Amino acid sequence: MTSVESIMRLAPVIPVLVIHDVAHARPIAEALVAGGLPALEVTLRTPAALDIIREMKTVPGAVVGAGTVIDRAGLEASIEAGAEFIVSPGLTDSLGRAAIESGVAFLPGVATAADIMRGMDLGLGHFKFFPAEANGGIPALKALAGPFHTARFCPTGGISEANLTDWLAIPSVLCAGGSWVVPAGEPDVAEIRERAARAVRIAAGG
Repeated sequence: MTSVESIMRLAPVIPVLVIHDVAHARPIAEALVAGGLPALEVTLRTPAALDIIREMKTVPGAVVGAGTVIDRAGLEASIEAGAEFIVSPGLTDSLGRAAIESGVAFLPGVATAADIMRGMDLGLGHFKFFPAEANGGIPALKALAGPFHTARFCPTGGISEANLTDWLAIPSVLCAGGSWVVPAGEPDVAEIRERAARAVRIAAGG
């Protein structure tokens, strides 16, 4: 299976997707991949989420994961739907152990030193810092990255084009999660592709 670090290094941004209509899945995935963002996090916040994962998996170049996974049932359903990585807003021992046993790439959410220590006790080293801005933003993550210098992070929550460069400048940050790339509502695929490409350019310093 693909490692979580390799997925985090695919692109500077992992789009966080809340999609209600399966018909939107393929055009959104195609636009994101074409724009340079192939790692796609489909959140389990809508009834259609698992079918959307299945549909996006048919898009060449797309690496599709499930987000907002909060328990074993969600984990198992996501893996059955073909999710290649799992993102959780937090970390419990039961979910962590189940994810590790499954072998799937797993990115659990952390907000505190205790969260990170719990993850490290389970053998994990890659974390989603969430909600990033609400938890103290860049100064907070920099403070946590000191004692946990081997940990690697994907901050999510409040990340935008305006602050993306600052977050990615933190050495322990491999990528960022963001919902701004795909706005809610009827998808404008040309705009989505441009937002994805712009995120790649911003991360590259352009």
